[in-house]
Amino acid sequence: MKQNTACESCAYFAYDDECECYICEINLDEDEMLRFMQGSFNNCPYYRFGDEYSVVRKQN
Repeated sequence: MKQNTACESCAYFAYDDECECYICEINLDEDEMLRFMQGSFNNCPYYRFGDEYSVVRKQN
């Protein structure tokens, strides 16, 4: 089964108030950044599902 690697659901995809846009918080190299900016960064090796409720579940 192919893993969903949409940036919008990644834990490292965050809104930056300074530039008023979404950014990838992983330190990408030049080639990776170019693919990210072009929207063709598929099968990202850094992808981690951003389940914002996982912390809450651990507290229970």
